[in-house]
Amino acid sequence: MAPNSHPLRRGWTTGSCATAAAKAAWLILNGHSAPACVNITLPAGQQVGFAIARTGGAPDAPFAEVIKDAGDDPDITHGALIRATVKTLPAGCGIVFQAGPGVGTVTRPGLPITVGEPAINPTPRAMIRKALTEANAGICPDAEVIISVENGEKLAERTLNSRLGILGGLSILGTTGIVVPFSCSAWIESIHRGVDVARAEGLTHLAGSTGNVSEKGVQKFYNLPDSALIEMGDFAGGLLKYLRKHPVPRLTISGGIAKMTKLGQGFMDLHSKRGPADMRQLAELVLAHNGKPDLADTIARSPTVAEAFLCASQQGFPLGYLIARSALQTVKDVLHPAPIQADVLVFDRAGNLVGQA
Repeated sequence: MAPNSHPLRRGWTTGSCATAAAKAAWLILNGHSAPACVNITLPAGQQVGFAIARTGGAPDAPFAEVIKDAGDDPDITHGALIRATVKTLPAGCGIVFQAGPGVGTVTRPGLPITVGEPAINPTPRAMIRKALTEANAGICPDAEVIISVENGEKLAERTLNSRLGILGGLSILGTTGIVVPFSCSAWIESIHRGVDVARAEGLTHLAGSTGNVSEKGVQKFYNLPDSALIEMGDFAGGLLKYLRKHPVPRLTISGGIAKMTKLGQGFMDLHSKRGPADMRQLAELVLAHNGKPDLADTIARSPTVAEAFLCASQQGFPLGYLIARSALQTVKDVLHPAPIQADVLVFDRAGNLVGQA
């Protein structure tokens, strides 16, 4: 570790923040003074404290707010104001969840929450139930819990929620209550939920894409509906390993030249931080398929895949198709033994198809 470096700071999920806010609002509803902070229990049993940013509301419907702290993770909800409003319900109702402003509603089957319910995932619901039960002398109360996120509908435009059929705002997420910096667990979770939604709709052909250009390309190539498109980004492993356990009849992987090169070389995380493509390995691929030695040597010395591809194109060598073939072999290896028919499309930055296998 470099002398000035330090461990990345962990943060809290929207589910943890909503739980703390709900507990504070419940305490106020039951005659306690507005707390400056509250403790909650995470799924693994740890006790953690949360500062309460603001409280208010009517005596019979108080609210409390927590500011989301994602630690050192580049989470779009970092700094968001998460509010819980709590009301008493008639005996026997249990805890009922509602979506306030900025929290979405589920409109498609296949998600862990049924259609028509607020997009508050099972773990955050369980955490809130536990927190309110602990604050109610060990008895689960009868209460309505309304979760809101300031500016949540706008923030949701930067997520995959609309494609999953979650409309009107964000999801309240988290399985551990903790945000691990750069784990991108929320993105991988959205990949899995996208597969679930597509399977529930009976779709037989899905397409996982690394970015917007390749997604538009594969959608046009196969005339696929939006719900068949899985924006996997750099997380090829997150999609392929999930499909191995939850298969569909057909899968297309679509991506740019560099990321598909890395997939063909066995990378499951295609982000540049995981390392560059191996240019010598790419050169050996060219030689193995009757490429000229001088081209292979040029590719081995190229600083980027893009430059190597340009050199190959100038010589009329079909490097894109070799990249597609290598990527397809990786896809098949990871999907095995799931009976999925797979293919790979490679697009350049202009959206032209330059490789297919």
